[in-house]
Amino acid sequence: MTGPEASCLAFCDGRTARLMPAAQDHKRALDGDGGLNTGGMGAYSPAPCVTPELHREIERMCVRTVEKMAERGTPYVGILYAGMMLTPNGPSVLEFNCRFGDPETQVILPLLETDLYEVMIACCDGRLDDVDVRFRENASAATVVCAARGYPESYPKGMSIRGLDDAGAVDGVKVYHAGTRLDDDDARIARCNGGRVLAVTGTGSSLADALAASYKAVSQIAFVDDSSCNDDLMHHRTDIAKGAVRRRLRIGVLGSTRGTSLVPVIEACANGTLHAEIVAVVSDRSSAPILEKGRSLGVTVTTKFLSAKGLSRDQFDAECTSVLVGAGVEYVLLVGYMRILSKGFTDYWAGRCINVHPSLLPKHSGGMDLAVHQAVIDNKETESGCTIHEVTEEVDGGPIVVQKVVKVESGETAESLKAKVQALEGPAFIEAIRKKCKTTVSYADAGVSIDAGNSLVELIKPSCKATRRPGCDAELGGFGGLFDLAAAGYKSEDTIIIGATDGVGTKLRVAHLTKKHESVGIDLVAMCVNDLIVAGGEPLFFLDYFATGKLDVEEAASVVRGIAEGCRQAGCGLIGGETAEMPSMYAPGDYDLAGFSVGAVHRDRVLPQNVSAGDVLLGLPSSGIHSNGFSLVRKLVEKANLEYDSSCPWDKNAGTVGDSLLTPTKIYVKCCLPLLNEQLLTGLAHITGGGLLENLPRSLPSNVKAEITGHPPLPNVFSWMKQISGLDDHEMLRTFNCGIGMVLIVKKDCVDEAKSLLREAGEGVIYDLGVLTDRQGSEEQVEMKSNLA
Repeated sequence: MTGPEASCLAFCDGRTARLMPAAQDHKRALDGDGGLNTGGMGAYSPAPCVTPELHREIERMCVRTVEKMAERGTPYVGILYAGMMLTPNGPSVLEFNCRFGDPETQVILPLLETDLYEVMIACCDGRLDDVDVRFRENASAATVVCAARGYPESYPKGMSIRGLDDAGAVDGVKVYHAGTRLDDDDARIARCNGGRVLAVTGTGSSLADALAASYKAVSQIAFVDDSSCNDDLMHHRTDIAKGAVRRRLRIGVLGSTRGTSLVPVIEACANGTLHAEIVAVVSDRSSAPILEKGRSLGVTVTTKFLSAKGLSRDQFDAECTSVLVGAGVEYVLLVGYMRILSKGFTDYWAGRCINVHPSLLPKHSGGMDLAVHQAVIDNKETESGCTIHEVTEEVDGGPIVVQKVVKVESGETAESLKAKVQALEGPAFIEAIRKKCKTTVSYADAGVSIDAGNSLVELIKPSCKATRRPGCDAELGGFGGLFDLAAAGYKSEDTIIIGATDGVGTKLRVAHLTKKHESVGIDLVAMCVNDLIVAGGEPLFFLDYFATGKLDVEEAASVVRGIAEGCRQAGCGLIGGETAEMPSMYAPGDYDLAGFSVGAVHRDRVLPQNVSAGDVLLGLPSSGIHSNGFSLVRKLVEKANLEYDSSCPWDKNAGTVGDSLLTPTKIYVKCCLPLLNEQLLTGLAHITGGGLLENLPRSLPSNVKAEITGHPPLPNVFSWMKQISGLDDHEMLRTFNCGIGMVLIVKKDCVDEAKSLLREAGEGVIYDLGVLTDRQGSEEQVEMKSNLA
C-alpha cells in the first residue's frame, strides 16, 4: 500500500465508537525522517491529510468493527487505535491497537473539550451515545519529544533537567514527563531516567501557532551533566510537522475535456518541483476523461461531476464554488473548460483563477480549439502560442500572466499547430502557478474573517441596546442571552412560555438583487412576534441567525439594524444571535436568515379561548405582500418583463418594483396587546402563507365556521398579481394575505371597545370581516360571501 499514514483513535463503549481528531507522528530519530526508528519524536493533530470526508469514513470503519465484535460476543470497551494508510483506493487499516498512542495522546487530549472522565465512564457504562464528545474547533496541537542524546541507541541517564518551570510557563504549553525521576536528595530536581524524557505540547489556533509555542518551551529546557556542566545532552527534532505547516498551494480544476494540459501540473506536484497539490477536479460532463485524472490522484482529491441541467449559469457556478471551497481550494485552473463563467464566479475567485487560451492573446480572443489554430494559419501569422490569463467577467480579457510562443511552419495544419501549442500549455500553467500563487493560507484565506465578525458585533451593539426592555440588558458578546421573567412582571408558576421561529423566505432574493437589506430584518421579527401574539403572548426577547458564504459587515449590520427596529416595534429585546460564515454552504453574495422569539402569557389567558358562533371577525390591514408567496411573486415580475429597478406599475408613488416588494411586514403586537390585557379577544389569526382560507381555521374550533361578508377590495399590488397570474379569488385567498394581515375574533358585545382601543393604538382602518356561525358537518370553515374586487 502507498499513501500517507495517520493515527486515528476512537473511544469505544462495546456498542459504538467516536473518532478523535486524526494525528500524525514522526518515528525517525533525525530531521528529514532520517536515522533509526523510535517510539516517536513528535506528533501533531489534527492531521490535514485526513479530510472531513475521510474522517467520517474512518469513523464508520471503527464503528463497524466495534459492532462486529459485539455481535460475536467479544464487545470492546476502551481506546481503539487504528493505524490508517490513505491509499488511492481509500483508507486502509494497517493495524489495530488497544491503547492510547504515544506521542499522539499528547496532541489529542489537549483538544478534548468534554471531560475525559465523563467520556471514560460513559464507555464503561455502554452509553457513549449519551455524551457530547466535543473537540476544540479551529485549534491544533503539536508535540516535540525531548530525548537523551544517543537515543534510540545507548544514551546517558541521570542528567538534571533545567528550565521546566520556564517551559511550563509558556502560554498554551503542557510538559509531559516520560523518562524522568526525582533526585534522591532534592525532590525539587528532576533527572533523566530514559531515552524519551519529555514530551512538550503546544496548542494554538493554528498548527503554526502550536508549533511555535512548543518549540519556544523546548528552547527553555536543557539536560545537564552536573559533574562536567555539559548542557548539550538533549536531542530533539527541529522539523516536526514541517510538511504540514509549509503545506502546498491547494489547486482546484474545472475541465470539460481530456485535461491533457493538466498532466505536467500533476507531475510537477508529485515530484516537488511545484509546491502545490491538486485537491479537486470538477467537470460539467460526466464522461470527461479529466475526471479519471482526478480519480487517479487518490481518495484525498475531490473528483466530482456536476450537472447543469435545470440550473442557471449563476446557480451552476455557485455549485462549483461550493465544491471547490469545500475541498479547501485556494487557486482554480480552467483546463479545457467549455462554459462561460458568471460574474458571481469571477468576482469570488478574482485573482485566484487562471485559464489557458490557445493563442497569443489578445489575438483570437473568444475563439476555441481548432478554429483558433486555423485562423492563425489563414491569417498567415508566423507565430502562435498559448496564453495563461486571469479569468474575469470579460471572456479572454483578464490580465495576461504567461505566454509561450511557437513558430508557425510552412505547410502547418490546424491539427499540427494545436499539438505544438498544447505541448506548451502544461509548462505555462506551472510557470503561472509559481508566479501568481502564495504558499500559505489562513482562516481568512479559507473565506472566513474573524475580524469581520468582531467588527460586526461592535457595529450592531448600539442597535441592540436600543431594544432594552424590563427583563433584558441587550448586551452582546457572551455565549447566551439572559432574560429575567420576574423583572418583566411574570411569576413562573402562573406563566406559559411561548416560542416561535421563522424566516423571510425568497423575499431575501429581492433584497440581494436590490442591495437593500434593512427591511428584511423587520420582516424576520414580524413573522415571529406576530405568531406569538396570536397565542396571547407578549414577545419578550428575540435572537437571530445570519448565515452567509462571505461576511459583508455593512450588509449584515444593515440586516441587524432592521432586526433591532422590528424588536423596537414589537417591544421585545434583541438579546443575541449567531453570525455564521460558511463559504462551502452559500454562494458568494448570498445569505439566509432565521429568527427565534420567546414570549410569555398568563396561564389562563392563552388563545384561542371560548371561540364560538356569534363572535365577530375584525380585520387589520396588511402593509403589502408581507413575507409569503415570493417565489410566485418573483415569477410574476419576470413574466411581466420587469426588473426590480423598474418603475412600479401598481403604485406610481412607490418608486421601483423592488422598493414596493420590500415593504416590511406589519407588526401587530402593540395594537393587539391592549385588547389582550383587557381580555377582549377570544382568538387571533396571523394571515401568512396559505392566506385567509388556510390560517383562520387554525384559530377556530371544529364546530364553527367563518362567514366573510366584508372583505375589502384588493390593494393594488394584489390586483396586479391577480391580473398577471390569472388566479381566481380562491387561489388568491389561499396564497396571499390579500390585504388582511391579522384577524381578531371578538365577542359581539366587546366590538366597540375593541375598535376604540385599536384606534388609540394607531389603527386607522379596521375591517368588519364577518361573523362565526355554527358549522354543519364537513363544511369549509371559511365561506366567502363577498368577492375580491
